[in-house]
Amino acid sequence: MDKIKRAAALITGLNNEIMGLTQNRLDNLTKPPGSLGRLEELAKLIAGITGKEYPVLKNKVIFTLAADHGVSEEGLSAYPKEVTAQMVYNFLRGGAGINVLARHAGARVVVVDMGVAEKIKISKSKSKNFQDEKIGYGTKNMAKGPAMAKKDAIKAIESGIDIFNLEKSKGIDIIGIGEMGIGNTASSSAITSVITGAPVEGVTGRGTGINDNSLVNKILVIKRAISVNKPEPDDAIDILAKVGGFEIGGLAGIILAAAAAKTPVVLDGFISSAAALIAFHIQPKAKEYMIASHCSTEKGHKVILEHIGIKPLLDLNLRLGEGTGAALGISLADAAIKILTEMATFKSAGVSKNIK
Repeated sequence: MDKIKRAAALITGLNNEIMGLTQNRLDNLTKPPGSLGRLEELAKLIAGITGKEYPVLKNKVIFTLAADHGVSEEGLSAYPKEVTAQMVYNFLRGGAGINVLARHAGARVVVVDMGVAEKIKISKSKSKNFQDEKIGYGTKNMAKGPAMAKKDAIKAIESGIDIFNLEKSKGIDIIGIGEMGIGNTASSSAITSVITGAPVEGVTGRGTGINDNSLVNKILVIKRAISVNKPEPDDAIDILAKVGGFEIGGLAGIILAAAAAKTPVVLDGFISSAAALIAFHIQPKAKEYMIASHCSTEKGHKVILEHIGIKPLLDLNLRLGEGTGAALGISLADAAIKILTEMATFKSAGVSKNIK
């Protein structure tokens, strides 16, 4: 717990002085005030996060954490659990959606095994973008008891802190977070329901694309998991241990570490935001460092974003995960900073600022 407490204690508010200077520059760029809308808000936020009047987003990293969930044995997904490991190999080969969109955004993808149900075997040539932080071969079935021991929940968060800090030492200006794990929308729905108080039906979606009968079963299984485990709504680590996942804990740790290091964190979809919910309830100030890239089609995602109090940049009916939405969000962040730092002011361009 000490590592988590240290990271949480280092998280401070935004740099208001820099944000004031940024607003002044934005108002003096060659455009009507506020005419670039959310891009201007985003530029100001990133300046406040980094404490830099002219931020640079050169080193971009997307963390994609993978783990299996024991609750998948309840038939909650359209895909078997073996797909988690298969997709990890796809990530490492560069053939997944996240790889394509990360290349588009100019970001590097770091793949982490937090708890895949089989051993990931990779060559040395692929290992530079892979970290093995496996806590176990998948969580236990939360419908029958706790998903993991409390010590493993703590370890998952602490591993996320270490994962970020290792990559930060190589240079990071902005990060995105994503995940892979068959069954993890069920865990995210359980976490969301417990923390926000929303009914399970209101935060549970179709995940990988299940049919109506499977959705009814999924809702019943999540309700059973909450009833069996009785997670404490005010204890984020207890919730993570009882109904969470290793990758969700790891992502929460990454968020805390990034916020402590004054680094913008671009969230992906529902599962990444469930991790943000855990981080937010460990340290509410972490909210200031979160950028919601989009609102997914999973109904629980909107509930999370409203609970934390952050507004998504996009709504593209995405539900893939992996960090794909985060990659798009990083592209928008890059555009926002280029507007701030590259666009001419009225004075430098010799353009009249007088408004009739």
